[in-house]
Amino acid sequence: MATGQRGRPRSFDRGAALNEAMRAFWIHGYEATSIADLTRAMGIGAPSLYAAFGDKRKLFDEVVEAYAGTYGAFGARALTEEPTARAGMERTLREAAVSYTSPDHPPGCLVISAATNCATPEVEEALRDRRNANIALFESRIRADVAAGLLPAGTDAAALARFGGAVLQGMSQQARDGATREELEAVAERALLAWP
Repeated sequence: MATGQRGRPRSFDRGAALNEAMRAFWIHGYEATSIADLTRAMGIGAPSLYAAFGDKRKLFDEVVEAYAGTYGAFGARALTEEPTARAGMERTLREAAVSYTSPDHPPGCLVISAATNCATPEVEEALRDRRNANIALFESRIRADVAAGLLPAGTDAAALARFGGAVLQGMSQQARDGATREELEAVAERALLAWP
C-alpha cells in the first residue's frame, strides 16, 4: 500500500559529523573546502547536510563555535584562571605549543588557518573579529594588571596584547609547517622575555 510519503532519512551522529566537518575546514580552510569534501568527510549526503546544518557558511559558523568551546578554549581559560596577565599569557603560549602540535587533530589553530586565502568577506570578517576579540581579552587583562600595580604604569597594553596575538598566530603557522611541541615551547619562552 503506497502512502505517497517519502522514506525517513537515514539518521547519523550529528556531533561526529560536526567533528569531521571541523577537521575538513581545519585542514583545507573555509574557501577550499567544498560541499562534496564535507559530505565525504561527514559520511552524509548533501540533503542531510543542508537539513541538519543549513548551508556551508552556517555549518562553518557552528564548527567555529564548537572549536572555540573545545580545542580553542585554552587561551580564555588561562587568562581567566591565572592570577596575573603574564601568567595567563605564559600558560596560553605553553598550551598553544601542546594543542597546535597534538597528533589528535590537524596542526595549528582552525580560526587562524581557516582564514587562509579566504575570498568570502563575511567569513573573513567573522574570523578576524574572533581573533581581535582574543587580543582585546589579552589587552583588558594587561590593563587590569597595570591598574593593580602588577605591571609598570608605562606598559603599552595594546602593543603587548597584539604582540601576544602575533606570537600565537605565528606558532599556529609554524605548527602547520611542521614545528614540534618543543620548538614551539622555545618560542613561548622567548616571547615571555618581552614582558615588563
